[in-house]
Amino acid sequence: MTRINNTDTFTLGSRRVKRLGYGAMQLAGPGVFGAPKDRHAALAVLREAIALGVDHIDTSDFYGPHITNQIIREALYPYPDDLTIVTKIGARRDEKGGWLPAFTPEALTQAVHDNLRNLQLETLDVVNLRIMFSVEGPVEGSIEAPLTALAELQRQGLVKHIGLSNVTAAQVSEGRNITDIVCVQNHYNLVHRQDDALIEALARDGIAYVPFFPLGGFTPLQSSALAEVAASLNATPMQVALAWLLRRSPNILLIPGTSSVAHLRENLAASELVLPDEAMAALNAIGGQAQ
Repeated sequence: MTRINNTDTFTLGSRRVKRLGYGAMQLAGPGVFGAPKDRHAALAVLREAIALGVDHIDTSDFYGPHITNQIIREALYPYPDDLTIVTKIGARRDEKGGWLPAFTPEALTQAVHDNLRNLQLETLDVVNLRIMFSVEGPVEGSIEAPLTALAELQRQGLVKHIGLSNVTAAQVSEGRNITDIVCVQNHYNLVHRQDDALIEALARDGIAYVPFFPLGGFTPLQSSALAEVAASLNATPMQVALAWLLRRSPNILLIPGTSSVAHLRENLAASELVLPDEAMAALNAIGGQAQ
């Protein structure tokens, strides 16, 4: 049974965490809405993640909604002392599972309290403000009002650290002028490479970058070059895609999600996969072709 690499870490808020963590989004039902098909399997995945050394779990109370955080609490409470739980706010779900922005001070305050209640915590380790000006991806626009509201909740002691999600480089700059930003969580993977410059800038300042959809999301990454590299290393394409991200920049923290214990073990084994320079060159070229 492969445990994740214990020496490869990066700063997240006031802690150093292992660079390969776990994203809890897939613990909810289809479309990240409703209850999981197998609650016992969801509990088993979380417990196995901790057993294998994971110390960083990414979640949100709008997964379900509420259900994923309740499963995390049931599986892991009382939490290990070294576990960092990161959540996100700034959205809500309609009765059909649609995603809607929720940026008002009242909505953000309610979201923080929902996370605290469902996770059974007194203070949230890290809260990412997810900016939903568009469902298509980051678009420009001031984030001052919602981020100021979240910073007030931090001053009240309900939130230890603040991050940003689904943001542009300009919004990151604006956010850092309002409060300390400990991480940025955006869409990024081997193919989707629009944040290359932002990753470099954050790395220089010691700020974590956490790619969501590191394996392509609801449409898994497909590439003949990726498949060829994987075959040459006796690994799966998804393991190679994760290993590429780990080597891409030292400030990248990964949160691949799964509802399967076997798939969890496969993902975490990527921390031990070494990519030779020629493999990196072939993989880097995939991103260049996709842009």
